[in-house]
Amino acid sequence: MTHQAEQERINHVYRQWNGGAALPRYAWHRPEIVHQSAARARVLAELLSRTLGQDLSAIRAIDVGCGGGAFLRQLIDWGATPSHLAGTELQRERLNQARAHTAPGVRWHLGQLDAFPDDSVDLVSAHTVFSSILDEDIRRALAAEMWRVLRPGGWTMIFDFRYNNPRNTNVRKVTGVELLRFWPAEARHYRSLMLVPPLGRAIAGLPWLVPELLATVLPPLRSHFIYMARKEPGSSAEGRVGSSTFQLPSR
Repeated sequence: MTHQAEQERINHVYRQWNGGAALPRYAWHRPEIVHQSAARARVLAELLSRTLGQDLSAIRAIDVGCGGGAFLRQLIDWGATPSHLAGTELQRERLNQARAHTAPGVRWHLGQLDAFPDDSVDLVSAHTVFSSILDEDIRRALAAEMWRVLRPGGWTMIFDFRYNNPRNTNVRKVTGVELLRFWPAEARHYRSLMLVPPLGRAIAGLPWLVPELLATVLPPLRSHFIYMARKEPGSSAEGRVGSSTFQLPSR
């Protein structure tokens, strides 16, 4: 599949999703969405403070496929400087939405990462982006571009699905093998989080301790992960994308 064909397919899927009947299922006030947001914020806070430090005011970051800008707003809430941040998107409507709801100063870019120079940011992230890309070569090319814009010593962050959704053939899970092939760094962190959505919705009305306990004691029930990898001095996108013997932790 060509890059253009895959991009058109993804745009078509997201245009349908944004106006579809399933959208209310992800409304911010639903109990299971509140639980998911809290779990995600806890893991993000842990990993960002461990990798980039507690003071985020000086970090430069790009969020690839930024959607409505939620992750960039989270960084700003935690002290990042808006003018140090950028978001990229393939859909103009989503980029306009992000701009309208985010603090002034953030750079918004419609298109790919080729507009950004090499070794220019401390953090480059992609949240449920790779699972939307079905073609392996295009996944690898995006991973290489993310590595290219990252400065030596900086971190890449991937938030995505651990499992395939049998009801949705427009997405595909991101495997541990892919993570280590794309970003086989010596310094890396992997955390699984969030109950699988059908279970989360089914028990959303129970006391909050129930989903928390299930997600804590039964890791296989966690549907998503966050992976962070550090770009070592002297590394490059071309040299890093290859095979690896590293093993991801099960956590």
